[in-house]
Amino acid sequence: MRTYYDQNDLKSVIERLTDAIAAAFPPGKPLAIIGIRTRGDTLANRIVALLGKRGYPRIPQGTLDITLYRDDLTSMGPKPMVRSTEIDFDINGIPLLLVDDVLFTGRSVRSAMNALVDFGRPSAIRLAVLVDRNGRELPIAADFAGLTLRDVPADHRVNVRFVEDDNVDEIVVEPK
Repeated sequence: MRTYYDQNDLKSVIERLTDAIAAAFPPGKPLAIIGIRTRGDTLANRIVALLGKRGYPRIPQGTLDITLYRDDLTSMGPKPMVRSTEIDFDINGIPLLLVDDVLFTGRSVRSAMNALVDFGRPSAIRLAVLVDRNGRELPIAADFAGLTLRDVPADHRVNVRFVEDDNVDEIVVEPK
C-alpha cells in the first residue's frame, strides 16, 4: 500500500477529479459547489479555480460547517469549535456538488446533507472527494473520487494537507 503522495501527486489527483466533474457538469449548466469545513472547502476552492480556467462561468460556491449536525458531538468535549457556514445563494432547484477531502465512514457526509436541508432543496446532491477509502458505516458513496484507497488498515488515518491550511500539499496514510 502506498502511504505518501507529494505535491505533484496531489496536483494530479485534483486535476483528475476536476476532469470527472467537468465531464458530468457541462459549462453553462446550473451548478453550485459547497465544501465541508475544513479541507473540503479548500478542495472546493481549487476545483472552482480549475473549472474557471476551463471556461466555466462563475460557479456559486459555499462553505458548510457540520459541527452541530455530527452524531458524535457529545464526544467532542464541552465546547466544540463551531465555525461559520457561508452559503449566500439559493440552493433550491439546482444541482449541488458537495466536496470533502476524505470519505471514510460516511458520517460527515450524512451530517452535511442534514445541514443542507436547512438551506433548501437542491435538485440533486453529488459527492466529490479527494480520497475514498474503505470503512463505510453508512450507505454513502462518492460520485467523484480523485484517489481510491481500498487497503487502508482500520487503525490508520488518511491525512490530507493543503498548503492553504497546513503549509504543505500532501496525502499521508499513517497510524492513528
